Amino acid sequence: MPDPAPGERIQKTLAAAGHGSRRDIEAWIEAGRVTVNGKPARLGQKLRGRERVTLDGRLLELATTAHHRHLMYYKPVGEVTSRRDEKGRKTVFNRLPSPGNARWVSVGRLDISTQGLLIMTTDGELAHRLMHPSFELERRYAVRVLGAPLSAEQLQQLTDGVELDDGPARFDSIVAQKGDRGGRTTVSNSWYQVALREGRNREIRRMFEKVGLTVSRLIRVGYGPVVLDRRIVRGRHRPLTPREAELLYESVGLGGKRATNKPSARRRDERSGGGKKKIGKRRGKTAPSKQTAAREGKVGARGKQPSSARGKTSARGKTSAHGKASARGKASNRPAPRGNKVS
Repeated sequence: MPDPAPGERIQKTLAAAGHGSRRDIEAWIEAGRVTVNGKPARLGQKLRGRERVTLDGRLLELATTAHHRHLMYYKPVGEVTSRRDEKGRKTVFNRLPSPGNARWVSVGRLDISTQGLLIMTTDGELAHRLMHPSFELERRYAVRVLGAPLSAEQLQQLTDGVELDDGPARFDSIVAQKGDRGGRTTVSNSWYQVALREGRNREIRRMFEKVGLTVSRLIRVGYGPVVLDRRIVRGRHRPLTPREAELLYESVGLGGKRATNKPSARRRDERSGGGKKKIGKRRGKTAPSKQTAAREGKVGARGKQPSSARGKTSARGKTSAHGKASARGKASNRPAPRGNKVS
């Protein structure tokens, strides 16, 4: 009998299950922190889904059917895109809600002086593809440059390509802008929107330095099909909409997957961004309990409000405060309760 079909590589399986990015998992395997059936895991080892896999002795779930979560985070200047920082600086992960048994993975990185869009996901396979150069996803940035506007020669250099220490680099497009959030180009600075399909360290700043200009402000405004929602306050986040998540999966050939945030998690995320509870139209009209209403003589045996409780006229044409005529046909002296309405 032939052997069963081989499974997926261990780093891909664990990433798809939400335990981290492929890069993180590969580092754990190389450090000897991952075991498979009690033995040290190997890079590229195939899993069929029935193995016992642990990380630092903790059993890892291999199922990939769980719903993944995705966030749009507006990174402010001063935060680092790493899980821990040796210098004690704030990290982008400090502000994120708990992902439960999963692990947040940042799609790409932004240096400490750059702000803007960061996509966070618990789907390690999705994150790996979004960052992989072979998919060539476009990154878009708003750039403020010190000094006068770019000359035609400088624009040509940046779109044709400049040589950096780690290889050539070029912008797919560069367009003059009025400015960020209503700012305007002045004699002292100029705004541009640029697009490129890779994310090397400080690449945009180095490209402008190559043509003699200094970037004074840098904001990522788009990544692939996702655009930064400017209604988000810096340092806050919101869940991606189902359509945004769907477009991300489709952009890297994972169109068969769908992402759904759990309702409880969505509410937590909305609260972190200032979400509000909905208030019904019938404000202030609250039904009293049956016990309370019964004491006030307003609810019948079946919990219904008798017509007499609404102050209707009795057969003799005289009205009792409680809907009953007195023996002499006069209204009872007992004060009527306040008319709480039953919704």
